[in-house]
Amino acid sequence: MPDLIIVGAGLAGSEAAWQAAERGLDVTIYEMRPQVMTSAHQTSDFAELVCSNSLGSLLIDRASGVLKLELERLGSLLIRCAIESSVPAGGSLAVDRGCFASLVTQKIEAHPRIKIIRDEVKTIPNQPVILASGPLTSNILSNKIAELTGQEYLFFFDAIAPVVSYESINMDIAFRASRYGRGQQEEGDYINCPMNKEEYETFVTALLSAEKIKLHEFEQEVNKGVCAGANHFFESCLPIEILAKRGQKCLAFGPMRPVGLTDPRNGRKAYAILQLRQDNFNGTLYNLVGFQTNLKYTEQSRIIQMVPGLEHVEIVRHGQMHRNTFIFSPMLIHPTLQFKHRSDLFFAGQITGVEGYLGNIATGLLAGWNAAHLLSGKPLMVFPPTTMLGALCRYITQASPADFQPMKANFGILPSLEMDHRLGKRQRAALYAQRAKADLETFLAKINI
Repeated sequence: MPDLIIVGAGLAGSEAAWQAAERGLDVTIYEMRPQVMTSAHQTSDFAELVCSNSLGSLLIDRASGVLKLELERLGSLLIRCAIESSVPAGGSLAVDRGCFASLVTQKIEAHPRIKIIRDEVKTIPNQPVILASGPLTSNILSNKIAELTGQEYLFFFDAIAPVVSYESINMDIAFRASRYGRGQQEEGDYINCPMNKEEYETFVTALLSAEKIKLHEFEQEVNKGVCAGANHFFESCLPIEILAKRGQKCLAFGPMRPVGLTDPRNGRKAYAILQLRQDNFNGTLYNLVGFQTNLKYTEQSRIIQMVPGLEHVEIVRHGQMHRNTFIFSPMLIHPTLQFKHRSDLFFAGQITGVEGYLGNIATGLLAGWNAAHLLSGKPLMVFPPTTMLGALCRYITQASPADFQPMKANFGILPSLEMDHRLGKRQRAALYAQRAKADLETFLAKINI
């Protein structure tokens, strides 16, 4: 019998398995794919990225940059794999999806203390376990978790952006550039499709009238009880057609904002810009940034081909929407990620209400560490709330029930810091980042890490 069972080999489960095994535990990780596939996954590889291929900004004055540095300092396997499989993305850490998932899978499969079982878990194991089954937890296991917690599940919808082939992009119109000149490549890491005011307004009008995919009946239900009033859509991953409903200029001031971008061929600035980010090592595939959508496939083709530079673009993967499920963490788990009514049961990843790839990795790392500490008789770890990892765990476990929504790394969840009110946004962010780094080092020194 293994020391620890982990359910789910996504970002959180893979990181948790590695961290626990590195600390001497014999780990068995269950992954139901390919025996049971989900509505979003396309492969059986571990840590498959189903939405964006970007893990967020690398800049140290950005929240995701702070969390990425913390994970590097803590020895995250998945961050190492992400760096090894990275593709140009300006100031962000983006990866070749296939290479990243394949590399993670190889590392996990090769670890002598990790056993992999490709099967669906239909009940909660009665031994030390980390549930990292993710937002697409199977219906059978979801029901078992609901029985255990005594709480109804919350859910929100997550959307995926389309991916297109590079060779079908009209580079006579589109141009390469990174916002404000940031990037790994001299000519720019992003492909930019510029729109003038008339083109943009025509695009938005068509988008608003486009036909959407009908949601399944179970996806149309409104949450009840403690979940009353929960949003159907996660605010940071709204479908583009939902954003467009907020106003004619919403996209031009949001995902299609043209600031920091100038066509290097003629010095012109566009009214709005649709950016495309490299999706694989070879640069043959690009995803549409901020274009998460639930439009019918035929409508996606029609709307996307209205964008200058994409008139004849080939869509190799259409956008889609799926249900993401998460537990009501403030009432159910401690900041150690332990279930409040069973000390050897941990939750990790998106099922806890943490959003973003880095947040998933971070909670997997913490759950793996704490499971190993529990079984070895060591004190369990709660990171300082001034660190990004500590702030995320504090939020999901201590948020007001009335306000609880999925949360990704951001400076707003950190404790306030006294500073000169005249400082700019980036200067303030840099001070939060400096404090987070210093407090993490102090914390690790106290526990001899």
